Amino acid sequence: MALDLVNYEQKAHEAVKAFWGNREAARQKQIESGKADQGERAGVTGGKNMDGFLALVLDIIKANGLAHAEIHQNKAMLTLPGYFRPTKLWDLLVIYKGELIAAIELKSQVGPSFGNNFNNRTEEAIGTAHDLWTAFREEAFGKQPRPFVGWLMMVEDAPESRRPVRDSSPHFPVFEEFKGASYLTRYDLLCQRLVQEQLYTTAAVIAAERSAVDTGDFTELSSMTSLKTFVAALAGHVAAEAARLG
Repeated sequence: MALDLVNYEQKAHEAVKAFWGNREAARQKQIESGKADQGERAGVTGGKNMDGFLALVLDIIKANGLAHAEIHQNKAMLTLPGYFRPTKLWDLLVIYKGELIAAIELKSQVGPSFGNNFNNRTEEAIGTAHDLWTAFREEAFGKQPRPFVGWLMMVEDAPESRRPVRDSSPHFPVFEEFKGASYLTRYDLLCQRLVQEQLYTTAAVIAAERSAVDTGDFTELSSMTSLKTFVAALAGHVAAEAARLG
């Protein structure tokens, strides 16, 4: 049976439009209330910016055989046990017949400050995955096959995110591919290596300008980190688990 990718491109365009629209709506709401946050934070506090991508992921899960699984989006139900810490809060969990099928993180970053946020996102992604797989090894989820672990990143496409960045490493040289690499290129390399090192089943990064609030247009950086690679891998895992668990 062919995998159902649920017209993901159209839904991704809608998700991009919603991302920028929700940020602006949150900012306007704060201005009207007279309690506006500083800078870009005003567009973040609504907490719904990635909901369009969440809906796409849900559609993939339901269309490929696990419509009856426990699909958790409520914060109170989104924690998993860790190994280096008691628990970790995820953005989406899928559980079926007592097994963890999927754990997914949905992240975003907008300018103008990309440097510190990139480093924070990188450390968080690596630490989260290492914690989960160590807990998995120690049978925190019982004896079961490896779950799907996904990381999806949306980054503002802007001059600051595409500009070459210089690094200072006085003692040992930086890897060649990072020299002068923009933050978007660094996210692409990060996602590739998260998968190569088996920290995530798949990791994707897409970039969109603020003007995409009207068009939903977005850019992908490589086939390995594309949205299609992400949704196809998720659909395949869900279909396989649905067949296995019947």
